[in-house]
Amino acid sequence: MGIDLKTIKHISKLSRISVNEQKAEKLMNDLNSIFEFIEKLNELKTDKVEPLTSVAETTLKLRSDDVKSQNIRDQIIKNSPQDNEDYFVVPKVIE
Repeated sequence: MGIDLKTIKHISKLSRISVNEQKAEKLMNDLNSIFEFIEKLNELKTDKVEPLTSVAETTLKLRSDDVKSQNIRDQIIKNSPQDNEDYFVVPKVIE
């Protein structure tokens, strides 16, 4: 599959990107070389190759989900800009 200048200009118009003649020719050559490489990859036999999730076959270390702080509500409410015993009060940001 080849891409010509007409296709490059059509794509640039659809994407609203201005492309001059020199840039269009460079894009055409670059895209055609990419498609040639893809065609070479399509020729490879990958029937017996399993897909990878990562090139490094490692497992993530898990940590225990332990509660480290308890009953710090009063300490948190002390940081509120306004005094209140029940909840954290902040200035109104939406009018």
